[in-house]
Amino acid sequence: MTIVRFAPSPTGLLHVGNARMALVNWLHARTQNGRFILRFDDTDVERSTTEFADAIERDLAWLGLSWDQLERQSARLERYDAAVVTLRDMGRLYACYETPEELTFKRKRQLSSGKPPIYDRAGLTLTDQQIKDYEAEGRKPHWRFKLEHSEIEWVDLVRGDVRFNGANLSDPVLIRGDGSYLYMMPSALDDIDMKVTDVIRGEDHVANTAVQIQLFEALGASPPKFAHVPLLTDIGGKGLSKRLGSLSVASLREDGIEAMALNSYLAHIGTSDAIEPRSSLAAIVQDFEISHTGRGTPKFDPDQLSSLNAAVLHGFDFADVADRLAALKLDHADARFWDAIRPNLTRFDDIAQWHRVCFGNIDPVIDDAEFMTAAAALLPTGPWDDTTWKSWTGAVKDATGRKGKELFLPLRLALTGFGHGPELKLLLPLIGPERAMTRLRG
Repeated sequence: MTIVRFAPSPTGLLHVGNARMALVNWLHARTQNGRFILRFDDTDVERSTTEFADAIERDLAWLGLSWDQLERQSARLERYDAAVVTLRDMGRLYACYETPEELTFKRKRQLSSGKPPIYDRAGLTLTDQQIKDYEAEGRKPHWRFKLEHSEIEWVDLVRGDVRFNGANLSDPVLIRGDGSYLYMMPSALDDIDMKVTDVIRGEDHVANTAVQIQLFEALGASPPKFAHVPLLTDIGGKGLSKRLGSLSVASLREDGIEAMALNSYLAHIGTSDAIEPRSSLAAIVQDFEISHTGRGTPKFDPDQLSSLNAAVLHGFDFADVADRLAALKLDHADARFWDAIRPNLTRFDDIAQWHRVCFGNIDPVIDDAEFMTAAAALLPTGPWDDTTWKSWTGAVKDATGRKGKELFLPLRLALTGFGHGPELKLLLPLIGPERAMTRLRG
């Protein structure tokens, strides 16, 4: 069975880049009839909060990305501690005592000499006396994983063949000086224990994957398959951040973006597939394929998302929005009203404006009172339907000689207060004779 995981750190709000990674994982699992694990990488106790974790769960639920399993790394510390003992006993984990300043100096010296900034493994050559002296100074060791200087290869589901050599990588720090775990080992160990088969994440993790493949092997497990997806940037090409509140999922939701508009956009941005509105996640699952992901950097365009949002709204049937309309507690917000106004919505909240046009009080725009008086006198009697607008404007045309824009625009402005909007053949019966007469007379 295909098993994937989305492992956010609950240190901020979910932005669209995170949401895209969650969606891609979810879609990949569903196309394979697999499982989707939500796993909080919350070992950073100073920055991780329950509030952010709850917010991430709300955002994923709003998008419709249900999870089959929920895990928290903070509940698995004993498992990590046991793995540390295993790696130490194997000689694959060793203590280092350099300060951050000393490490920075080493890197600068290597770079100035034209060498890559790879850790020199000084920790492996420390004598017992040197260790004793460091600890007497109050230094706490950080612990590094000893990489084997051998070829590391895998076939990436997006990038194809990928090769590294362990000799060209620094031995990564697995445990900080304060005893807390960095990302590298808990992530690999979780994937082993949770039987993750496919790891789909950003291309900024490619080098981490080379390291983790050796971690998988050192811990006695076969590595999963990997797919590294190009990272989403803003329209200017800058990377996204949890600090960019304007591109958080919560802010987009508050701005009136539909969940399916965001899903439709994020599922296919950066792929060879067309970005088109979809009415359901099931519809996206039908044509999603991780191998369609391109190597170019996708840019998040708010204007394109807004256009897609309008298209999604226009495609909703009354049944799709009946509960949401009922929650607004607006009189006459029925199927006839929805079908009349939905082609002109860009946000669902626009409904309030068109409801007021149909059933409330507006300020009609009248430039030619004489023309409006003539038009009002020709308003038909009897039941109004979608043929009333055509018959009425035909009569006004015959009586006044006006046609085209000179005929229709003044009537629209008087009846709705706007120079554009839903078809008046559908709107006029909703406005009704009494309100129409009142508005035409100003």
